[in-house]
Amino acid sequence: MIDQHGELDTALERVIEAARHHLAAVRDAQGRIDDDAVWQAYVALNNASYAYDEQLMEAFGEVTPWDVQAINPEEADERFASPDGSPAADSHSRVISVRQRRDYRVPSISALIRAAVSARRADTPAEEEPAPVEGVGEAVLELLQSGDGSLAALDVPELEPMDGVVMVSEVDAAVDLEAFDDDDPVGPFQPAAEDRLVGRLDEHPFFELDDEEYDHSH
Repeated sequence: MIDQHGELDTALERVIEAARHHLAAVRDAQGRIDDDAVWQAYVALNNASYAYDEQLMEAFGEVTPWDVQAINPEEADERFASPDGSPAADSHSRVISVRQRRDYRVPSISALIRAAVSARRADTPAEEEPAPVEGVGEAVLELLQSGDGSLAALDVPELEPMDGVVMVSEVDAAVDLEAFDDDDPVGPFQPAAEDRLVGRLDEHPFFELDDEEYDHSH
């Protein structure tokens, strides 16, 4: 029994030391994906935990909360890495299509155009005169182009968001923009027959209640 105690203490120390090495590797990796040092430290921690659990069971019939199985480092490297040591390509890769629509109400066309003119002027060299913004559609495009290109650029007082929808699908091929005319409003967004819809997220605008409305609702 004394020998078993000593073996258990040694096995536990290996777990603690492996955990320290794993933490150090994670910190050094600073969020890098598929870091080899993190992977090696993970395998060592896993196997040290498995060995301690096995010895605890053999000595006292008790187990730890760690539900792990032994990992053969060589077999794991062969399975998860390519011959040059880089991560293996996923043989089951997928292309995901995210289609988003959000509608907006334009309370004041002139206010929206003024906002777009201001955005265009900010992006135009001082010695040049910016071209005029003609129409609501051009104003919205200008706000998108002068912003980050996402719908977040349209979160401005001159536009009131209405309902929207996001659809996520698995597709067999990525969109080929050269296959559609620039003025084609349907083609790039038209799902193909083989596309598989994963899910749909309906979006509804959130309007903050003023204090009076809040008091009446509570």
